[in-house]
Amino acid sequence: MNPNTRKLHDLGQRLWLDNITRGLLTSGTLGRYISELSVTGLTSNPTIFEHAIGSGAFYDDAIQTLAARGLSGEDLFFELALEDLRQAADLFRPIHDASGGVDGWVSLEVSPLLANDTTNTIKAAAQLHARAARANLFIKIPGTPEGIPAIEQSIFDGVPINVTLLFSREHYVAAAEAYLRGIERRIKAGLDPRIESVASLFVSRWDVAVKEEISPSFHNRLGIAIAMRTYKAYCDLLASERWRKLAAAGARPQRLLWASTGTKDPAAPDTLYVQALAAADTINTIPEKTLLAFAKHGKVNATLPADGGYAETVFEEFRREGVHDEALAARLQREGVEAFAKSWSGLMSRIREKSSQPATVRSP
Repeated sequence: MNPNTRKLHDLGQRLWLDNITRGLLTSGTLGRYISELSVTGLTSNPTIFEHAIGSGAFYDDAIQTLAARGLSGEDLFFELALEDLRQAADLFRPIHDASGGVDGWVSLEVSPLLANDTTNTIKAAAQLHARAARANLFIKIPGTPEGIPAIEQSIFDGVPINVTLLFSREHYVAAAEAYLRGIERRIKAGLDPRIESVASLFVSRWDVAVKEEISPSFHNRLGIAIAMRTYKAYCDLLASERWRKLAAAGARPQRLLWASTGTKDPAAPDTLYVQALAAADTINTIPEKTLLAFAKHGKVNATLPADGGYAETVFEEFRREGVHDEALAARLQREGVEAFAKSWSGLMSRIREKSSQPATVRSP
């Protein structure tokens, strides 16, 4: 077991891999990350699948087989994705069982074209979870204004949810309250309140967004401050009377998950966000490159303070630099939706191209 990743695990933070490819599964690499690097879960998104399907031939035969069965577009993609994620879920199932269902999860996102469509997001989440037929598979729903009621209803319906594309404390609180309302409704209806959920805060995109607008001394500081502020809100919620009442009824916390934690600035440490965001009872889903870097030379020097630490001082400094965090959070969420929609379009194009390619001729 790698000592660096093990330190985070022993601290109470879980490392999930922010990637999935058929090659990771068939080569045994994911299994090795589980056994050697303390990886206890996995996340996916449209951009990850666009790259996985478009960059090699791993999926070509499967695409042509499914196309021959009459599948195309989104239906074909979700069949491919579910094949991968079922395999990954089965690899993580022992962790899931040993943790009583707290850990060992994989995630699949609804179509990003539904980000502003509450009704069809609810329908898609239920259908995808049923098709997956795996107890340890989250359905990802973006925390957009239209996604929030879909999150509440999906939790009430018993669908485990990974809330994605959260960019601020306010975004997180809205997602957390949707989760709480869903659980409260289940309790009132006499249903089991143990429906798992995580809330994914995107971190590094803040620093990319403001890099050209601020002095070099401010680089790579805003994303961590956003995380610190959000972690305080998370700790405050878990200490609240409202949550204690739900916990006493058997509910589980909606854990806070750090997303977008690969370093984008080549001048910054490649483990910057992993080291800065060490905190118990949280999850860090990290790109494969960042995972390997942390395993090689990562350190755990301190953990996030529950009181928000110096975050508000950082915000004051950035406001003097002309950065308005609330407006920027809204912009980043819109851009996140647009980026996933663009990846989705590219993904559908690649599937159409590969569906029409001549079948591979193999030697006997």
